[in-house]
Amino acid sequence: MKIVVLDGYTSNPGDISWKPVEELGELTVYDRTSPEDIVERAKDADVIITNKAVLTEEVLRQLPNLKFVSLLATGTNSVDLPFARSLGIAVSNAPGYSTPTVAQMTFSLMNELAFGAGLHSENVHKDGWVNSIDFCYWKKPLIEFSGKTLGIIGYGAIGRAVAKIGEAYGMNVIIHSRTKPKDINEANWRSFDEILKESDFLSLHCPLNDGNKQFINKEALSKMKPTAYLINTARGGLINEADLADALNNGRLAGAGLDVLSTEPPSSDNPMLSAKNCLITPHIAWASIDARTRLMEIEAENIKGYINGNLQNVVN
Repeated sequence: MKIVVLDGYTSNPGDISWKPVEELGELTVYDRTSPEDIVERAKDADVIITNKAVLTEEVLRQLPNLKFVSLLATGTNSVDLPFARSLGIAVSNAPGYSTPTVAQMTFSLMNELAFGAGLHSENVHKDGWVNSIDFCYWKKPLIEFSGKTLGIIGYGAIGRAVAKIGEAYGMNVIIHSRTKPKDINEANWRSFDEILKESDFLSLHCPLNDGNKQFINKEALSKMKPTAYLINTARGGLINEADLADALNNGRLAGAGLDVLSTEPPSSDNPMLSAKNCLITPHIAWASIDARTRLMEIEAENIKGYINGNLQNVVN
């Protein structure tokens, strides 16, 4: 069985092993594959592993040997799922592998916005403390989480993990999602407008779809406290970036912590790159070595399921 990885570098730049997958067939790994090279590289593949390399209807028509696709991600928009199904090609994703690390990254951004450990360390290394006449100083107001309200939009596995950490910090956790979970405590549930108005920190953990594209826009931001912070480790398309930059630059929002942008990599004129009080990390919330090791194990289990006729994590 021939297994082809079309874009393996971001998931495994060399610090973990492909061995779990390699043991299942003849494995070929490409770090990156341009759209025009997909068919040539995958023409003999029985199994394709892909993250961002897109398998369109046109591409799938030219891969007669292909029987199974395993995604190096939870998201599924890199494959034409209905057409793959019409060809009898099963597609599986990798759910849940990044939940702990995304929750941790959410609070990494929140902590930096609230206390500025990185900001202060940088200042100390530039002799700020050496030249201080006092034994301590701070470059920004320092904010305690305890007693603050953490709003979470999206209450899947990651949203629940973030809620648990927030509660451990002593935060008042409030929730909103597209559908109301059956197990939600009514005291924690809020409407969309209510969660905007009440949150001191608002964290997004919902998938991007046609119904919520740029739902954090000028109107939504106008309902938030000017002292509030917005966190996004979900999808960049949830936010109207021009509106967010305007709110930050004009003091209508205290700050933002973003691990995702609408286009990745961003263009140099993306308004978030020059916005005030805006932390940006390059889509790394999912990428701890622990999470990527779990991801590799899920890929192997997905392929084993295909081989054994017991498919798992099927999305089409």
